[in-house]
Amino acid sequence: MKSILRPLAVAGALVLMATTGAFAEWKPSGPITMMIGFAAGGGADTQARMIAEELEKRHGWTIIPEQVTGGGGAKLAAKMKGMANDGTVIGLAVTETFGYNMVANPKAGYTQADITPLTTTAGFQMGIVAQASKGWKDFGDVIAAAKAGETIRFGTMSPKIADIAYLLGEANGVEFNIIEVKGGKAVMNGVNAGDMDIGFMAGIQAKGVAAGDLVNLASALSTPLEMSPDAKGMDAYGVDFVLDGYFVFVGPGGMPSEASKALSSAIADVVNDPSTKAGGFVKKAFGGATTISGSELGGLLAKDAAESEMLMNAVQ
Repeated sequence: MKSILRPLAVAGALVLMATTGAFAEWKPSGPITMMIGFAAGGGADTQARMIAEELEKRHGWTIIPEQVTGGGGAKLAAKMKGMANDGTVIGLAVTETFGYNMVANPKAGYTQADITPLTTTAGFQMGIVAQASKGWKDFGDVIAAAKAGETIRFGTMSPKIADIAYLLGEANGVEFNIIEVKGGKAVMNGVNAGDMDIGFMAGIQAKGVAAGDLVNLASALSTPLEMSPDAKGMDAYGVDFVLDGYFVFVGPGGMPSEASKALSSAIADVVNDPSTKAGGFVKKAFGGATTISGSELGGLLAKDAAESEMLMNAVQ
């Protein structure tokens, strides 16, 4: 998947020209409720609140953050369904919410038609990680250890990621002890504590990798990991699925284009500007902004849902 990046240093003047008119024509009719599909205090929650703060500062909007957690964003999406679509309700979830989680749980009560995609803010640097002290250099070493009789405890943080871990074992003739916990921080804590041997992490491992305490054994992306560009992709180990994913802002379905364009541009401008607290945080925590919007984002979500069906069929 290709990311549409709009670096402020290159496109700043064009962004200003393109968005100033939109902001002049559109403003919310009242306070904007920003639903956050993540637990308070985590990196995603911090990102959302910093974006809200900067939007208020730049545009004079009143934004009210509201935690709506559960079901990997499913509760947020279901609650948003049918709410005012005039730009006074937006929410931050992940692309997986409108792909795998939606397909896996049709009773959750929402479809992609029930949301208006606005923009992504950052992508995940998803890798398979172990403590460097294990001595493993790549995922092939893990497979060899498993075949030699070692029990490998594999940390995951969602059903989709657990499915990928299962397929990695199946493709290589080994059986992992798959442990599902809530969030990448819990996986990292489990690996660092020795409760897990390896685990999927989505960028939170960067500091440990830079310090030499952790190692990315494989990339779970369709592109190399920024922090470990030499790490092989999962296709090298028999699995063609990838775990590309993004934080994504959405609104209720049918949002007028002037509202969706103004909100998308405003959020993208904030995260693409490293001089803001939000932009600086996104760069530090997630490797920088990745902003995808409009029809490109709609196509990305549709592709995610189609590939999720294929993944679920593969593990049956």
